[in-house]
Amino acid sequence: MDLRRLRRPRWIAAAASVVVLAAAGTWTAAASDDPPPVHRTDQIMALDGVRIDTSYFTTTGTERRPALLLGHGFGGSKNDVRQQAEDLARDGYAVLTWSARGFGKSTGKVGLNDPKGEVADVSRLIDWLAKQPQVQLDRPGDPRVGVAGASYGGAISLLAAGHDDRVDAIAPSITYWNLSDALFPNGVFKKLWAGIFVNSAGGCDKFEPQICAMYQRVAQSGVPDQQAERMLEERSPSAVAKDIKVPTLLVQGQTDSLFPLNQADAAAKAIRANGAPVDVDWIAGGHDGGDLEASRVQSRVTHWFDRYLKDDKSADTGPAFRVTRTLGTDTGDGETRLTGVTADTYPGLESDDHKIALTGREQDFTNPAGASPPAVSALPGIGGGGLSQLSSLGVGVSLDFPGQYAAFESAPVKDDLQITGSPTVTVHVKSTTDDAVLFAKLYDVGANGQQALPSQLVEPLRVEGAKAGKDVTITLPAVDHDIDDGHRLKLVLASTDLGYASPTAPATYTVSLKGDLNVPTALSQKNTQAPLPAWVWWLPLAGAVLALILVVTGRRRTAVPAAPEPELAEVPLQITDLSKRYAKSADRYAVRDLSFRVEKGQVLGLLGPNGAGKTTTLRMLMGLIRPDGGEVRVFGHAIGPGAPVLSRVGAFVEGAGFLPHLSGRENLELYWQATGRPPEDARMEEALEIAGLGDALSRAVRTYSQGMRQRLAIAQAMLGLPDLLILDEPTNGLDPPQIREMREVMIRYAAAGRTVIVSSHLLSEVEQSCTHLVVMDHGKLVQAGPVGEIVGSGDTLLVGTAAEVEEPVVEKVAALPGVASAVRTEGGLLVRLDADGSAARLVAELVRLEVPVESVGPHRRLEDAFLTLIGDSA
Repeated sequence: MDLRRLRRPRWIAAAASVVVLAAAGTWTAAASDDPPPVHRTDQIMALDGVRIDTSYFTTTGTERRPALLLGHGFGGSKNDVRQQAEDLARDGYAVLTWSARGFGKSTGKVGLNDPKGEVADVSRLIDWLAKQPQVQLDRPGDPRVGVAGASYGGAISLLAAGHDDRVDAIAPSITYWNLSDALFPNGVFKKLWAGIFVNSAGGCDKFEPQICAMYQRVAQSGVPDQQAERMLEERSPSAVAKDIKVPTLLVQGQTDSLFPLNQADAAAKAIRANGAPVDVDWIAGGHDGGDLEASRVQSRVTHWFDRYLKDDKSADTGPAFRVTRTLGTDTGDGETRLTGVTADTYPGLESDDHKIALTGREQDFTNPAGASPPAVSALPGIGGGGLSQLSSLGVGVSLDFPGQYAAFESAPVKDDLQITGSPTVTVHVKSTTDDAVLFAKLYDVGANGQQALPSQLVEPLRVEGAKAGKDVTITLPAVDHDIDDGHRLKLVLASTDLGYASPTAPATYTVSLKGDLNVPTALSQKNTQAPLPAWVWWLPLAGAVLALILVVTGRRRTAVPAAPEPELAEVPLQITDLSKRYAKSADRYAVRDLSFRVEKGQVLGLLGPNGAGKTTTLRMLMGLIRPDGGEVRVFGHAIGPGAPVLSRVGAFVEGAGFLPHLSGRENLELYWQATGRPPEDARMEEALEIAGLGDALSRAVRTYSQGMRQRLAIAQAMLGLPDLLILDEPTNGLDPPQIREMREVMIRYAAAGRTVIVSSHLLSEVEQSCTHLVVMDHGKLVQAGPVGEIVGSGDTLLVGTAAEVEEPVVEKVAALPGVASAVRTEGGLLVRLDADGSAARLVAELVRLEVPVESVGPHRRLEDAFLTLIGDSA
C-alpha cells in the first residue's frame, strides 16, 4: 500500500470505514451548571479489521466546536487521558480518546505507530469526527481538529499531521522525532530502555511479528542493523517531516534518557522550515522522573488550541522558548520550587558557544571482556525518586571504573556558567579493534571534588574504522545546567554503560583531545536579564539607615551587665538558661531555659519547626533584643545592645540588597565605610577569596545571577573575618548547584578555626554541611550534639522495590561485595554496607540482579531524626 494514499486533499470527503460495534451509553461527568456537565460516550469501533476502544466527550449545546484527539502513552490506554479530555470538553472542545492497537480493550498488534496501522486508525477517527453534529467543519468531511499526547501519543500527533492534512494543530509532549535515533543513538543499542519498552507492552508477542523479530535480533547481537534502523525510521515522524505544516507546540523533558531534548530540537527545525509556527518548552521532568508540570503544560496546550483551532487572537500561547529551572525546596513543606526562563526565539542546541580549554594527556583505557563491569549513568525504571534519594547521601549514581575511561578537565570556570544546549568537543580515537564504542559525559565538579552528571545523561557513539585512528566530533547531551564559578568541567569517555550494549570482545582505546570544549550559553544571565524588582532599589537605602543606627549605637556603648569570664575566652558561644517571654505575657515563652555551647571550627545547624524560637534566639545572640532571663556569652563576654565583642560577630540576613549599578567590590566598600571602622580592618581580599566570587567583583551587581548575589551577601557578612558567623537561611532562592557552593563556603570558613551558625529548613543540606546540631521545639532545647550522633549510623540503606524480592535474590544481594547484610522489610530491602561498600555500586549490582528498584536512601536521615525528635510539631 502506498503510504501517501493516506493523505487526502481537504476538498475530498473520505468515505468512513468505521463501524460502531458497541456503545456503552452516555455518561455525565459533572452534575452542576458551573462548570458545565461533560457527557461521555464509550464505543468500540471496527477499523480495518481491529476493534478500537474510544470515548467521546462533549458538553450540552447545539453550537459546533473544534475537535481534539488525545493519545496515550506506551503501555497505557484511553483512561490515562480521561481527566484532560473532560477539562478540554468544558473548555469548548469535542474530545475523542482511544486506546491504540494492542492496548486497553483495543485489539490488534502493536505496530509502533505503523502508518498502515495506528496512523491509519487516526485518519478513520477523524472521518468519524467529521460526521458528529457537535464538531466544527472546515469543509465536508474535514473537521477542525487538533491532536495532542505524551510519549507514544505525542508521536502519533506528529505522524497524524504528516499523513492527514485535515489536522490543523498539534501539541506533542516528551516524544520522539526519529525512533531509530532514540533507540539506536549513533549506532549504539539502548538495551535497557528497549527492554522496558517491550515489557511494558506485555512482551514481544504483543507486537507485529516483524517488530518482535527485529527486537530479538538486535537484543541478541547488541548491534542495530540497517533493516532495524530502516523499520523504525519508517514509523517515525521524521519520515514525513516535509508534510508537517501545522502550528506545533513541542514539550520535551530535561530528565529523559529515552527521548532527550535533541529529539524536540530536530522536530522544531524541520517543522519551522515548512513555515509553520513552532514553540518549544523544556519541562523539569521526563521519562526518567522529575516534575512533568502537568497543570502548567495542560494550560499551555489549551491556550495553543484556543489560538489555532478557535482562532482566538487573544489567547496567550506563551514564549517561543521556555526552560524550567529548579530554585530549590520551599521551606517547611519540602516541595521543589520551579521557575521559567524564556526567550523570544528558539536558539537551538548550539547557540552562543563559549570555548573552554580542557587539559589531559593522551590516554589508554580498556573495554573489558563481556563489557563487565559496566559504568553507570542513568537508571531507566528508577526515575527521579531513586536518584534524588541517593543525592542525600552525598554521592551520585554515576559510576566510572578505573582503567575503563579517559578524563579531561577544565580549569575552574570564571563566574557562573549557564549551559543551555549540547556542548561539543573533537577528540582523536584509536582502537585495537575495527570499531570502538564510547560513552561521553560531561561532569560538573565542585571545589571539594564531588561530581554531578547533569540530568544523568550520557552520549553513546560508535566509531567505525577506529583501528587506523580518526578525529571524531562529539555532540554531548543537551541540558540546561548552571556551573557555579569555581567549579570545573570534566569530560569522561567511558568504554561501557549499564543502559547500552557494548562490544563483548576486549579492546584497548586510545583517546586524545583535538580542540576546546564548546559550551552553548543561549540562556545565560546576560541573555535573559529580567527587570530588577523594586526592592533592589529601596532595600539598599533601608540598609544604609540600619548601618547608620548601628554606628550611632556602637559609639554610644553601654556597660555590659557582667564581667568577662576568662575561662570562656576561646569559646565562640555559650548560652545559659536563656529565656524570653512573649510581649504582655507572664507565662508564655518564645525561648525558655535554653542552654548550649559552640566550639571553634564547628558548623552548627540551628533547627526547629516554625515557632520553635530560633529567630528569637538569634536576635538575642546578636544583641538586638534583651533576654528576660539567662545570658549569652561570646568569647566570654556577655552580650547586650552595643557590646564591643559584637565586632567579632558577622551576620547574614536573607534578602540583602545592593546598589545594582555599582560593582560587587564597590558595594562591599560602601558597606564597610558605613560601619565607621578602619578600611584595613575589613580584610576584604581574604573574605572574597573564601566567598569565591573571582573576577565577578568588578562587574555591576545587576549582571549577577542569584547565586552570585547570595555569595556577595555572605562576603559582606564575612568582612573583617568575624570569628563567629551567623547565617539565617543562606540558601533560599538558590538552585542545587548554588546550594552546594554555599555549603562549601561555610565549610571553608570554619576550616580556619572560625565558627558558623546556620539556621535552615533544608534538612538534607544541613546534614551535609554541619558538624553539630541544636534542635529546638516550643522554645526549648530538644537535643544538641554532633550530627552523626543525632542522625545515627549512615551505613544502612533502605531500598524501595516495586515488588517483593524473593528470598534467593535477597541471599544474592547479601553476598555482594561491600554488603554486610540484606534483609527483606516492608516495601523493599534493608541493606547494611561494610567499610568497602558504596551506595552507587550497590545500585548497579541491584539492577544487574534485576531487582525492581524504585528508590534508594539512607535508612535514617536527618529528616527522620528531626521528625522523631519534634513529633507533631513538624
